[in-house]
Amino acid sequence: MLFVCVHNAGRSQMAAAFLTHLGGERVEVRSAGSAPADTVNPAVVEALAEVGIDISAEVPKVLTVEAVQASDVVITMGCGDACPYFPGKRYLDWKLEDPAGQGVEAVRPIRDQIEQHIRSLLADLGIEAAA
Repeated sequence: MLFVCVHNAGRSQMAAAFLTHLGGERVEVRSAGSAPADTVNPAVVEALAEVGIDISAEVPKVLTVEAVQASDVVITMGCGDACPYFPGKRYLDWKLEDPAGQGVEAVRPIRDQIEQHIRSLLADLGIEAAA
């Protein structure tokens, strides 16, 4: 599964962290950005730490054709036409507010939306979320 947003510093990092946390070894998780930032948004790191997920060591990664080809499901979050399209892949687009430049108070509701999306995705895939 590949999560893509523009900077790979907020939404896609949160989604990848939640899927890794809730899906465990049952899913392979990647995240990337079409124009990656230098660092993950500190408010995103803080918001995830509040729910017991540590992404302080994560770094934004550039979107590659290989990452898309290696993924069965590609979930975009505001990257528009920057995401390459390959037949046979399942594409989803999640409409989420961009947490860039916002404080942790603004990131919390985005975090909670992403968690719900991940739980629904796991259910759709027949994978029970970890406790």
